[in-house]
Amino acid sequence: MTAPGEAAPSGVTDHSWGPLESALRGRRRAGGKCFVPYLTGGLGDDWLETICAVAAAGADAIEVGVPFSDPVMDGTVIQQANDRALSQGATPQSILAALRGAAADIGVPTAVMTYVNIAHHMGYERFASSLADAGVSGCILPDLPLEEVGEWAEHADTAGVETVLLAAPTAPDKRLPRICARSRGFVYSVGLMGITGVREALAASATGTAARLKAVTDLPVLVGVGVGTPAQAAEVCEIADGAVVGSAVVTRMLEGAGPDGVAALVAEFRAALDEAHS
Repeated sequence: MTAPGEAAPSGVTDHSWGPLESALRGRRRAGGKCFVPYLTGGLGDDWLETICAVAAAGADAIEVGVPFSDPVMDGTVIQQANDRALSQGATPQSILAALRGAAADIGVPTAVMTYVNIAHHMGYERFASSLADAGVSGCILPDLPLEEVGEWAEHADTAGVETVLLAAPTAPDKRLPRICARSRGFVYSVGLMGITGVREALAASATGTAARLKAVTDLPVLVGVGVGTPAQAAEVCEIADGAVVGSAVVTRMLEGAGPDGVAALVAEFRAALDEAHS
């Protein structure tokens, strides 16, 4: 959080840092790179234990997916995880209730990732307050464009929820400062045009978009979509402040690796980032 009397960094809208942004800035300030894994909420009976294990394995924050029936940004793996969680009875309310009960045990900030239909159906004010009541620090709504984010963001700000905005590789340079000025927590630099999933190699846009964002903001810039291995995470972090990894982590959940198995993968990412960028 911005200290009393401390000026916000040049080029950044003056706002207090919430838990998510503070954690990521803290890792960066210490000379490290941030790692944020994505886990599907409600997937299996041990998803909360998995979140706690992943936090202990070195995650700086955790992105919790709230399953939606039409996840337009997500590839096969996360769609399968969504379908399975929904078939097991997961709802936004049940996931938030579980997070509320476990907030003290997780130990790192959490951000919910879902689609605007869910937030709109619940009502923006109620959804924002429900996230805050559950101890959730941030929210990512990938299908809510900058031009329409105002109403949601106002309610989120009031509730103390950090709205993370996405910047696509196709975004023109003049649009990026506006995205950064309205984003809280971090700026999500989309690694490629397409859906989530593990790929053999990084897209050229993975570092290109991050570099353009780094030129216009002091907010943490994290790359997600198309980052699937520890080596790829280390590569994007040559430019970016961190990486968001979903499909590789959720694959472990779908395979039934359990909390320890998923945490072992997260530990590999943490070690790769620490080794390459310490």
